[in-house]
Amino acid sequence: MKHNESIKCTVEKCKHHCKEDDFCTLDSIMVGSHAMDPKNNEATDCNSFECSC
Repeated sequence: MKHNESIKCTVEKCKHHCKEDDFCTLDSIMVGSHAMDPKNNEATDCNSFECSC
């Protein structure tokens, strides 16, 4: 599967995760936050995530 070498990802349950290695297959991703005033990486999210369930 073709992946984007600029976007590393370890979320195996994402529809866009490259199964052969830890990269994303999207051309770009949208990063967002679920916090009003994010102060650390735990407050940010990959809004391009889609469950492969």
